Amino acid sequence: MAGYAEFPRSPFFHGERMSPIFDPGCRQCPRLAAFLDSVHIDNPGYYCRPVPPFGDPQARILIVGLAPGMHGANRSGRPFTGDHAGILLYQTLYNHGLASGPSSVAADDGLTLINTRITNSVKCLPPANKPLPAEIKTCNQYLRAEIAQSRSVRVIVALGLIAHAAVLRACDLRAGEFRFGHASEHQLKNHVLLNSYHCSRYNTQTRRLTTEMFEAIFKRARDLALA
Repeated sequence: MAGYAEFPRSPFFHGERMSPIFDPGCRQCPRLAAFLDSVHIDNPGYYCRPVPPFGDPQARILIVGLAPGMHGANRSGRPFTGDHAGILLYQTLYNHGLASGPSSVAADDGLTLINTRITNSVKCLPPANKPLPAEIKTCNQYLRAEIAQSRSVRVIVALGLIAHAAVLRACDLRAGEFRFGHASEHQLKNHVLLNSYHCSRYNTQTRRLTTEMFEAIFKRARDLALA
């Protein structure tokens, strides 16, 4: 599956003993593991495993989403690929020179990201798209390791409140000291955290998030990261 080779599966990274940033066989959350098993029975062609991060290993921008969608990343094996949210995300990345093409169709479609990587707060599909607090906490070990080991990252774009809180937890920071708001910027220990409403169908159809608002987020992220 495309994307796996970019990220280590063992606890070793650049010769140092560290926590893995992704485990393709993780089943630490019983509810999520059981749900993936049941979805795979009904949809045998779907990926139905923890979805790996995707993008440039030397990225300066790290995008953090919520979790794989049922018929998007859970089907394709690539974040934001095959669902409504990905249409706006990948088009916006392309518009700002951060992707080689304007759409992500499949994990093996040849698309590459430039100075950008995408990951999720929770790597497995949750029932009703709602991970439990304990599941977010359990999966945070991978986000923590990814942020700590991604030494080129300057800007973290959190898509939604859950991603915002997950980034703060991964950086050992208190959520109460960094309030979520669309287009809010927070100086963390080693990164700038840039908030955006999630590019979900609900947010775009209700115009809580417009194309122009989302474009402005990534213009700002690019400017901060590449300055």
